[in-house]
Amino acid sequence: MSLSDPTAWATAMNNLGMGPMGMTGQPLMPEFDRGLSMMTGIPPINPMMPGLGIVPPSIPQDMFVVKEIIHCKSCTLFPPNPNLPPPAVRERPPGCKTVFVGGLPENASEEMITEVFAQCGEIIAIRKSKKNFCHIRFSDESMVDKALFLSGYRIRIGSSTDKKDTGRLHVDFAQARDDLYEWECKQRMMAREERHRRRVEEERFRLPSPPPIVHYSEHESATLSEKFRDDSKFPEAVQTLYTWLERGEVNRRSANVFYSMIQSANSHIRRLMSEKIQHEKEMEEAKEKFKNALSGILVQLEQIVSVFHSASKQKAWDHFSKAQRKNLHMWRKQAEEIRNIHNDELMSIRREEEMEMSDDDMEQMPANKITDESALAAQAEALKEENDSLRCQLDAYRNEVDLLKHEQGKLYRTEEETIKDQQLKLLQQTLQGMQQQLLNLREECKKKEAEFQKAQEEKQNAEMLLETFKNKETAGGDDMDESDNEGNNSTRCIILGSSQEKDGELDRVITGPVRSEREALLVGIISTFLHVHPFGASIDYICSYLQRLDAKISPGEIEGLMTRLHHVFQQEISGVGASLEKRWKFSGFDGIKTLQN
Repeated sequence: MSLSDPTAWATAMNNLGMGPMGMTGQPLMPEFDRGLSMMTGIPPINPMMPGLGIVPPSIPQDMFVVKEIIHCKSCTLFPPNPNLPPPAVRERPPGCKTVFVGGLPENASEEMITEVFAQCGEIIAIRKSKKNFCHIRFSDESMVDKALFLSGYRIRIGSSTDKKDTGRLHVDFAQARDDLYEWECKQRMMAREERHRRRVEEERFRLPSPPPIVHYSEHESATLSEKFRDDSKFPEAVQTLYTWLERGEVNRRSANVFYSMIQSANSHIRRLMSEKIQHEKEMEEAKEKFKNALSGILVQLEQIVSVFHSASKQKAWDHFSKAQRKNLHMWRKQAEEIRNIHNDELMSIRREEEMEMSDDDMEQMPANKITDESALAAQAEALKEENDSLRCQLDAYRNEVDLLKHEQGKLYRTEEETIKDQQLKLLQQTLQGMQQQLLNLREECKKKEAEFQKAQEEKQNAEMLLETFKNKETAGGDDMDESDNEGNNSTRCIILGSSQEKDGELDRVITGPVRSEREALLVGIISTFLHVHPFGASIDYICSYLQRLDAKISPGEIEGLMTRLHHVFQQEISGVGASLEKRWKFSGFDGIKTLQN
């Protein structure tokens, strides 16, 4: 059987359920004339030919398939044993267009593989391996199902019986990255289309957004006041006014305009009440009209019922047949039921009216007494409302006048105010000068107190030395008079020397600012500390730093030392009033220059 013979392919495809089917499920050409192609010149139709676009359904496992021999130019395909189970197939990957073909002959070429599988569809690529298998990628997913039909066939190249020229085909699904990538791209495209379609539907069914409300201006307020007078535009005007009030666009200048708009909104209540009264009147008229129409219908129903009663009398009843009598009896019952329903409805309406009339009669007696009082109260309320409105307008005008006066006062200041400002500035300057003098006096008092304390300490030290020497003199015996005399002479010399030294030290205190080595060390430490703080430091800050080295150091001692060295340390005062602050700065470099000059 040649490849161009359509009978084998048509039989195989029909057995698999892959042949072209009609609307009723039957083959389109069940009795195909083989000679038709010979007569018309039309080539035979092969369902495996590429381009037909026939997507075969999945093959059931329990379906009996008849496979026949397929002849090609370079090889022959023999069907498998029908009694054997169908070949195993792996799970189909998504978007699979690639098949695995195993069991090829060793001498099989790529042209022969193309010749066999090109009948399943358009081949994009063939990747042949040296180990008797290959991968074939088709252009469409439906062609893979056609290629799986050849699984299990025995292939023979030409008429050779050599083992290298024979093999058993095994066709199965293959998982390829290109197939998966194309399938994912297709799924993403479908998802994008679905999202776009849903978005278009949502936008189509979405309610239109309300127009934006403009901000307040004089022009917009004028147009809004005109809208308040029009009943059709009143809801829009009220919404705009509400938005302006919520935004906080009311100020002193626009308060009167907003008050007039709110007043016009309040006056709309009267129109609404008049409309309500008018609708109530229309409802009463409609009720009256309905009652009249119902009474007319009831009269006609009574007439119809009377007709049925007269027809049921003996004079006319005997002349009707049995079927006619039955119909007349049924019609009479229906007419009576309808009449009773309408009668009850009319009676209920009359009862409601009577109840309303009785309520009105009960209220008429006290109402007559109250009418005059209510009228007077209504007039009083109206007058109160007018009075309140006039009062509000007067307050608004007063606020505007005050605002204008305030603005003019800011622009044009009087001479008295300027004189007062100058006087206040002079008073502030004098107060600052007095505060500075007070601080200087305090500093001088502190310095003198520190010097007095030092003098008292030195006096106490001298007294202690004298007491020690006196104790030594009394402790010696009479035999040691000479030694005592010598000791006394020495003590006298020591006392005189010490007194002379003290006098020299006092002279040095008076003449020189640094009294001892300890004060020299303190001067060096304070100089390094203030050199690190170029903006100066307070006396408390300096003492807190020095007390870490020696806890006996007092702020008065440090301040007295720094005041004596006025060429090395300078004191600056900053601030005004209660915020005055004294800071010490290192000025040794400037002091050297001044001393040189």
